[in-house]
Order: sequence, then structure tokens, then C-alpha cells
Amino acid sequence: MKIDAAVLVESGRTRPYAESEPLVVTALELDDPGPGEIGVRIEAAGVCHSDLSVVDGNRPRPLPMALGHEAAGIVESLGAGVDDIEIGTRVVMAFLPRCGECAECATDGRLPCAPGSAANNAGTLLGGDKRLHGTDDSEVFHHLGVSGFATHVVVDRRSAVAVGADVPPEVAAVLGCAVLTGGGAVINAGKPSQGDTVMVVGLGGVGMAAVLTAVSLGTGDVIAVDSLQEKLAAATAAGASAVYTPAELVEQGITAAVVIEAAGNARAFETAVAATAAGGITVTVGLPAPDARSSISPLGLTAQARTIVGSYLGSAVPSRDIPIYEQLWREGKLPVEQLISSRIALRDINAAMDSLADGAAIRQVIVFDQD
Repeated sequence: MKIDAAVLVESGRTRPYAESEPLVVTALELDDPGPGEIGVRIEAAGVCHSDLSVVDGNRPRPLPMALGHEAAGIVESLGAGVDDIEIGTRVVMAFLPRCGECAECATDGRLPCAPGSAANNAGTLLGGDKRLHGTDDSEVFHHLGVSGFATHVVVDRRSAVAVGADVPPEVAAVLGCAVLTGGGAVINAGKPSQGDTVMVVGLGGVGMAAVLTAVSLGTGDVIAVDSLQEKLAAATAAGASAVYTPAELVEQGITAAVVIEAAGNARAFETAVAATAAGGITVTVGLPAPDARSSISPLGLTAQARTIVGSYLGSAVPSRDIPIYEQLWREGKLPVEQLISSRIALRDINAAMDSLADGAAIRQVIVFDQD
């Protein structure tokens, strides 16, 4: 079938992206789902830093590639062998599928699935196939097994998690990356105990999701840190007990038992480690540039018995964790709507990348009925 998708044709173009237009919204051919795959009509897709990192060249991927990985939509077709989901079901995309069979999948989310990671790096679906083509039959790669900046997608069944029809598409979309990653950094990796203060450094979509999740747990105070006053105001509205700029944090010597670094920035990582209390844990969930380097004191780790933990995708098992966040949202404990800073159309995708690169957005969500 013919679909419309935002395709990255060249990484590393100069900004503003609204002028250089690295992403081209174009018609593609989408094959029917193969065995173990499903076809989905996309309703909403979030614009995430992991998309920007491919656009700016920090995460090299095979090109041309249809971008987008945080998305939700309605199942419209089933490949052979898929009998555990019905047509018409709303699903959330998970950008790291889990095969359920490798040694890494046996770590309960601590390590990413090996075949899933290999497929993501190759630009294929989990089974190794590609279902996207140019209208001239040219090759087009998948982004993280999803390619959600498109009207329709074909994904491996293991890349989709069913949610209830009562979950709005925009909410469902951000459950699959921002909430899964930020919330998981708190619950799965940080594991705060009753009375622990949780601090979040960096208030993009993932960081704000971490704030919302920490507030929902109610274990202790929640501190939010960012350089932009608008984001600090948003964190206060989300229930943060206190907010600081990085300079204020250092000046006042504020620390916390659990510190989540969600900025994907080497300096933010240093800030997070320095703000971790004795005996505390720093969870780094942001993805900086591959050549980024930080400087920390090993003595500070040893003498104060502090721990640093890396958490990819919030150390999550999507099929297990997304239903948990879905229920928290349904009960009013996790107001995911607060993550959505704007709703845009697919044609606005290059300008959206500029806004993301400027740090101005929490979560921009493409709503497909706007096109």
C-alpha cells in the first residue's frame, strides 16, 4: 500500500532544519505484514531526542530511513501466525523489541535484547526483513523497528503492546518511549525506598516522565533540575517539591538519594553524580554523543559508597511495564498529558527537530488527523 512518511535522506545537515530539510515527507510503498508481523495505522507519534540524534549524525544509521519510534495506532492487518491480538486494537510501539529467547532478555530488562539491538542497528524489523520501499522500489530502512513518522507501519508483533481503547492516542504514544524510559529509570533502576528524595536532571520528555513517575510513587520529595525556567515551571506543575538550575544546585549543595540523569549531556552527568548523596545511586538514562566525555572523582564514589547505573530504555520489559503505566494513568496517578508540549502535523517535522535541538520542547506529538 502507499503511505506518507518522513524520510531522512542525509544526516548532519546544517541548522535550521526547517530550511535545510533533512527529512522529506514523501510517498512510500509498504508491504503487507510478513509472518509474526502486524500492520498498524498510526494515530500519533512523539518527536524524541533519539530521532534528533540520527538527524544530527550523533547516531549513524543506514539511509534513507523513515524515522520515528515513539508511536501508537490501530492494528489493521495481521501476518501469518499472529493470533494473540485482534484487528482494531490500539497498540503502543516499543522501540527495542525483545525476542524473549536470548541471554540478554533473561536479565529482566537490565540488558537490551541482542537480536533486537542488531536489527535496530541494521535498520530492519526484528526478523531481519524490511517492508518499506520508495515508489521506484528503492531501499528504505526502518528506524528502531518502528518508523512511526508515517501514516501506516508494519512492525514485528513483539514491537507492539496492546492498550485499552480508553487511552488517547497521544498518551499511548508517549508511553512507549518517554514514560517507559523515564519512568523505568526511577522504578526499575533507581528503586527509591520510602523516604528517599528523587532528583531528575534534565527535563525533556524522558526527564519529565521521570518526575511524574517519582511523584506518583510518593516515596519522598522530588527535585527537578534544568537550565530553562519554563521547564522548571512545568516540573512544579507536575508536582516537583523543589526546582533548581544546575548553578543553584551546586551553590546550595543540594543532594538526593536517587538522581536520574536524563539530559544526555556530559555536563549534566557530572551534575547528577555530584548531586548524589552518600550511599545514593546515580541512574544515567540520557544518550550523549558517542565522543562525549565526563570527569568525576573515583574517590567520591568509593569514600561515599555511591553507585552509578546505566539504564537503557528504563531497564524496561515493554510488555510488562507499559500496562503498569497505563493503569497508573487510568487511575489519575500519572498525568501523562502534561508531557505533551505541542501537537503538530507531519509536515512540521523539520521545524520540530529545531525546537527539540533548542531544548524548547518537552514532547511534540504528531497527530495524524491534522494532515
